[in-house]
Amino acid sequence: MALLDRHIEFLEALRAAGLPVSLSEGLDAARALGAVGWGSRTQVRDVYAATLVKRHSQRPTFDALFELYFPRLVGDGVAGVRADDAALDADVAVDARDAAVLRDTAASIRLLQDQLVDALATDDTERLRQLAAEAVGRLGAMPGRGPGLSSWSSYTTLRRLAPDEVTSRLVQGLMASGWTEEEAERVAARRVGAYTGLVEADARRRIAEERGPAHIADVSVRPTIDRLDFLSARRADLEELRREVYPLARRLATRLTQEHHARRRGPLDVRRTVRASIASGGVPLETHHKPKRPHRNELVVLCDVSGSVANFASFTLMLVFALREAFSKVRAFTFVDEVHEVTSYFTPGGDMVDTMTRLAEASAYAARFGRTNYGRAFELFAERHADALGPKTSLLVLGDARSNYADLALPTLRSIAENTRQAWWLNPEARRQWDTGDSAATRYGEVVPMVECRNLTQLGEFVHRIA
Repeated sequence: MALLDRHIEFLEALRAAGLPVSLSEGLDAARALGAVGWGSRTQVRDVYAATLVKRHSQRPTFDALFELYFPRLVGDGVAGVRADDAALDADVAVDARDAAVLRDTAASIRLLQDQLVDALATDDTERLRQLAAEAVGRLGAMPGRGPGLSSWSSYTTLRRLAPDEVTSRLVQGLMASGWTEEEAERVAARRVGAYTGLVEADARRRIAEERGPAHIADVSVRPTIDRLDFLSARRADLEELRREVYPLARRLATRLTQEHHARRRGPLDVRRTVRASIASGGVPLETHHKPKRPHRNELVVLCDVSGSVANFASFTLMLVFALREAFSKVRAFTFVDEVHEVTSYFTPGGDMVDTMTRLAEASAYAARFGRTNYGRAFELFAERHADALGPKTSLLVLGDARSNYADLALPTLRSIAENTRQAWWLNPEARRQWDTGDSAATRYGEVVPMVECRNLTQLGEFVHRIA
């Protein structure tokens, strides 16, 4: 494949993963690479990053895709070379299958473990990369589905390397060098974890080499944090998502302020314009406009905080309250099957971690029977908090519309929506999952317009639309 083709495929993969790469930025990258050359892989990566990556949170996704489209090596690399050297030293002629058997003996695996422990003890990154490639090449091959094809498994590789045994030997070696047991265990766990990542990356590289990088990019490369689904976020992603809320709020606030300023002028005041034109012989050199009445929505947020959508609800509340200046009034309510107002927990200047902790404790009161019941929640809201609604109110319902086959209380929801200026429902599930199982998305969507909102990008776009 030509470099130009690989360049274009790489840019398309970045866009598919959520990086906003424009045509001009792609041309900038090509011109920069033409100036510095392709001789150094590190230099090529840095040039691409400098011209294409705009935010620090996008760098992990960029690095993962770069490793697939511009791998460090092709084929067996170090593993293949060492296996061939071993065969030559032994002065034996073996076919490929026999060579694989020779490389896969208990003694050879033990030798590989010894080399791995030595590299981990010195924290030699380059040596660890070589050993990861060697381990996958020797221990991770699995029969393929077609002639000449094989599949590669990082799980099989690590299982046969016995990382627990490697960790134990590394801890003993560090303690013998004067480390305390606690320090040795912590450092050993970190280094073995990093090596595990190298093994996984090499397995992905080999699969991408056989099936094409686009195949593995679609299934293994996580999107950028602003496009990561709320419902699939891992615990390690949650803190990064929280950090992204405030930059998103600042960008939205700046954008809204600029648009409000652009719309500051009201309709044309014909009388004043004509009067002013008399001084210039009837030519309207300057137009005059009527003052525009400021209008800001009141916002009421009704959140399902059951376990399945709790992360989505918390991030939406954080963003809405970070943007509360864009609304004249904001009130928030949480529910599982009981309704609880949580507006008071979002105080100006409050620490967000403390706020979310207190909110989580308060949300426990929103569950009486422990099962989500939208119908009951809507009826209780209409009964207890009808004063929150009015002709200037925008209602925002957050939840997956899964009500455990309970009564949906559609007439009550319709009555609530009719008492507001506008109503929207944000659903964090993919549209293809709506109306599966106990989901009543379509039936609720007929009463309140339902919008798919699975990540921070979609959430930011929606908040901008209603503010």
